[in-house]
Amino acid sequence: MGQSAINHPLGEITDDGSETISYKGSRNYKFTERSDLRVYQNGKYVGLQSKIVSAFIIPSWTDKGLVYEGDFFVDQDTNRNKTQVALGIHDAIPSSFIINDDGNLTMLVDNGYPSFRSFPAYSSHKLKKGDVWEAKATRAVDPLSKGIVTKMPIYVQYTYTGDDLYNGEPVYLISAQWATRYNMGGTTIYVDWGGDKELSYAQGSHKATIIVSKATGAALVIRDNVDETFAYADGNKYQFKGTISLFTEYPPAIDRSKLIAALKRMELLDDDGAEKLLQRPVVKEVVKSSTISDKDDDWEPVNTSEWVSGGNPDKKDSKTKTEKLKKQIEEHQATEAAHKATPISVDNTEAGIRLTIQNLQFKADSAELLPGEEKRLDQIAEILKLADGAQFLIEGHTASTGYEAGELKLSKERADSIAAALAKRGIGSERFICKGSGGKKPIAPNDTAEGKALNRRVEITILD
Repeated sequence: MGQSAINHPLGEITDDGSETISYKGSRNYKFTERSDLRVYQNGKYVGLQSKIVSAFIIPSWTDKGLVYEGDFFVDQDTNRNKTQVALGIHDAIPSSFIINDDGNLTMLVDNGYPSFRSFPAYSSHKLKKGDVWEAKATRAVDPLSKGIVTKMPIYVQYTYTGDDLYNGEPVYLISAQWATRYNMGGTTIYVDWGGDKELSYAQGSHKATIIVSKATGAALVIRDNVDETFAYADGNKYQFKGTISLFTEYPPAIDRSKLIAALKRMELLDDDGAEKLLQRPVVKEVVKSSTISDKDDDWEPVNTSEWVSGGNPDKKDSKTKTEKLKKQIEEHQATEAAHKATPISVDNTEAGIRLTIQNLQFKADSAELLPGEEKRLDQIAEILKLADGAQFLIEGHTASTGYEAGELKLSKERADSIAAALAKRGIGSERFICKGSGGKKPIAPNDTAEGKALNRRVEITILD
């Protein structure tokens, strides 16, 4: 089976008389899941549950390869007898996952989102109208919003039903259907022992329509018609009937030349840096024996065992390798020195152009900015205004002092503070996605004052 359009969303269509859908991935994307469900308790209607789950998914390189990360936000309302009970926007729910070679999603940080995993899946075969294929997927559910997620395997049957236009774009239409069967007996019984132990069983049906871009292979919209029942150990049964809609959107292309001109004018970028910034970094194959630097795309590990004493006897080859290693070390050290010396450093990442504000001056253990940061914030605002229509990820970082919970809270508050300061400079607050990483992503040792100063930073990524 092909890879999941929602979890690995960007693809391309190849057409030599029949249709084949394949994926590339590695792009940022905004994911939204909207549920509009009528709720019945023991056969009696109790209200309409409306829930919107949204996240901006961003790829990054780690020792595990290309990892997709995002903070999910849940906004849920329940209407009962025309009286609205608003639960409001919950705290950010972190999630990260990788896509395996076979297209299945593997969760690394699993707090229940995304709720559909490895769905939809596309056939690896060439397709014609009416062709059918099947694939396994997983749903993560918490029907009563108890904070306990139960994972259920689902077996989906897909059918390629035809072609159409969606917002003027040529698309494929695919239908999908599957049954909810959790702890229902029979020859195969599945129970998630880490899930809600009070959930006795679940059953129901799903019929979905999937709209797929012919240009990219992306699943633009999925509309799932739901009718399922969850039975609990206390004897209560809850039936949910309605729709679950999934949307995938991509950020607009950014005119990098305008950003580069502004960065050079502010003397934050030299000619070499401008050249590297012109295009998005090329996604690399993951080599398990290699380490990919987060800071410099040209930094490559060298197998020194081939040229140290007792290694490769070819002295000429050893000299060449030694010179290559020295050059790489010098370039890497120069990059790090530039980061230390520049008040705002610039990097080209898979997620987009990243601006790092080093050693921001806040009041001790506070998110309140001290006087003196106006110039850097003015520069950042001027740059961001050139990124028409883009969203910005603001990620706060602290030095690590051993108090993880406090560091995470403070780093998020500082990210929020920077967003507020930039909003006052004319950038819409709805364009900011704020995240706190505490001391989990150091760029320098925490055992010196200089290292701690480098780690106290705010990173602003122009998502594209």
